[in-house]
Amino acid sequence: MARRQRRKLNAEINVVPYIDVMLVLLVIFMVTAPLLMQGVEVELPEASARPVVKADEEPLVVSIKQDGSLYLNLGGEQQSINEEDLYKKVAVIMRRNSEKPVVVWGDKRVPYGRVVTVMAGLQGAGVPNVGLATEAP
Repeated sequence: MARRQRRKLNAEINVVPYIDVMLVLLVIFMVTAPLLMQGVEVELPEASARPVVKADEEPLVVSIKQDGSLYLNLGGEQQSINEEDLYKKVAVIMRRNSEKPVVVWGDKRVPYGRVVTVMAGLQGAGVPNVGLATEAP
């Protein structure tokens, strides 16, 4: 009578290649994440404040350049916009998503009154909270 020998199959999965792929993806995300925040080139004022912890939703960025011109970040592209159209577009966006965060990037050489006027207009357009972007000192 012939005995059959059963072999134990070694069913281990080699996870080292998966870890390598995961680490490469992690590095890619760490490098590209700071590039996702887009805005018009402005020189932000310095302030030592804690960052606002907000949902993972991308904020609506309103930029004010040194000359006082306004730009709106819509879908990754910057659009130069006049003040009246800015408030109309923001009002439409806020009606669709009332929780959308809004951040103002004001150049540090812009008169304070201009930034306050834009912030008041944004609140009039339905934005409950307007954030200000600053640079760490």
